[in-house]
Amino acid sequence: MTITAPSATIPADSGAQKGLKIGALGLVSSVVIAIASTAPAYSLTSALGGIVGEVGLRAPVIIALAFVPMLFISYAYQALNRVDPDCGTSFTWVARAFGRAGRRTGWMTGWVIVVADIIVMANLAEIAGSYTFQLVGADSLAASTGWTTLVGCLWIMLMTLIAWIGIELSARTQVVLLSLELVVLAILAVTALIKVYSGHAGAQAIHPSLSWFNPFGGGLNMTAVSGGFLAAVFIYWGWDSAVAANEETRDKAVTPGRAAVLSTVVLVATYLVVAVAAQAYAGVGSDGIGLTSDAAGTDALSGIGQAALGTFGFKALVLAILSSSAASAQTTILPTARTTLSMAAYRALPKIFGTVHPRYQTPTFSTWAMGIISVAFFAAMAFIKSGALLNDLILAIGLQIAFYYGLTGFASAWYFRRELSRGGRTLWLKGILPILGGLILFAAFIKSAIDFWHPSADDSDVIIWGMGGKFVLGIGVILLGVPLMILWNLIDRSYFSGRTMADSDAMVAGARLATAGTEVRNP
Repeated sequence: MTITAPSATIPADSGAQKGLKIGALGLVSSVVIAIASTAPAYSLTSALGGIVGEVGLRAPVIIALAFVPMLFISYAYQALNRVDPDCGTSFTWVARAFGRAGRRTGWMTGWVIVVADIIVMANLAEIAGSYTFQLVGADSLAASTGWTTLVGCLWIMLMTLIAWIGIELSARTQVVLLSLELVVLAILAVTALIKVYSGHAGAQAIHPSLSWFNPFGGGLNMTAVSGGFLAAVFIYWGWDSAVAANEETRDKAVTPGRAAVLSTVVLVATYLVVAVAAQAYAGVGSDGIGLTSDAAGTDALSGIGQAALGTFGFKALVLAILSSSAASAQTTILPTARTTLSMAAYRALPKIFGTVHPRYQTPTFSTWAMGIISVAFFAAMAFIKSGALLNDLILAIGLQIAFYYGLTGFASAWYFRRELSRGGRTLWLKGILPILGGLILFAAFIKSAIDFWHPSADDSDVIIWGMGGKFVLGIGVILLGVPLMILWNLIDRSYFSGRTMADSDAMVAGARLATAGTEVRNP
């Protein structure tokens, strides 16, 4: 049996009304969910080769620069969550911030969040399927599209089940998986650096240099920088999962935002250490384990793990990457289901998406719909795939991430515009930094979209309808939301007219005034 979240007006303090489990998570659990959703081991093995392929030895500085807009946008999430802790996050905030026109912008924001999560599930499932067989030494099966697709689909359904059974089980599962992941990454980085400096890393190794952190060195063009930057943005994506669970978090106006900021700091430290170690050990050549080799394009860490850690250590790395991709699949399903739950609560989607299990207190239809659609999309990608098509997913998702994170930054500045004249922390954390984060991400979005439209002659992109595969999977999927939004507007105009947000708008305004008063008393 399931219950349905109310489909009319939903007040800002709406966790109980939606049927979710109130107070299930604390700060540590929220940070764990945020980092696990980002999946450091999976993200690095999937994207590091692509970043190096774009910018060469300056991959570490690109990774560091990509952290800047992530941090700035996390401040926007923190500020908006403080006055409106709704599990719809960017969907709700953008719709509310920009008034009547914002309803359409908010709907598109929710759409982009959902499709980005579905697309990334294909890449996560492929990694999970392949590494399952590598873990047991079945390398021939790991290279089989059919078998990896089958096992990847099973992983998706298992993670869907865990996400549905309860958020507390999800959090406990993530603590175990993330601990394993971070410990193995630390061992890999330390071992690789020791071997580099002791002269036992092989001829391809290079000593780390401060020039790796110089963004103004020669040899780079804006196309390479924007492509590398977008791939680096991808590896940070996911920290907002902590905020998507805000209605199930203790002190939900404060804890999720704090977890978002803390998780971005932990991530940049992890990525820089591992990226420097991997680049030093493997080099940036195209032969062997070099980070621009064909194998490193989709799996940057396996070759390094085999060479640096030996058989046992490599198995531990395989297990860490497997657990990372599985954990990320589960924590990708979790926020997506809550976004569609919130959209249904405000009648931006059919009310069936708002059904919540009375015992588990988790979204039922939204969770299982996410899992089943992800399986279908992954199977379709596997059926038509060339290796290049799945490689295109990373940069395509980067476009979608830049789109909805950027809009959230703009929403913060516009929503709090009347408070910014107070200056100080309010001006910087609610206005200037979120705007800068949004501008940086939108600049990368526009530049990369132009580059992806017409791939160069030596580009390995799949061509779809005369356009680059990254453009079609990135921009094309965003634009697909426009006719769907128009169709839903014809079916039910309640959300687009603003009626379903009217009561909660008043409550959020009250929370905003209370928060502003607190900040005046405690600058």
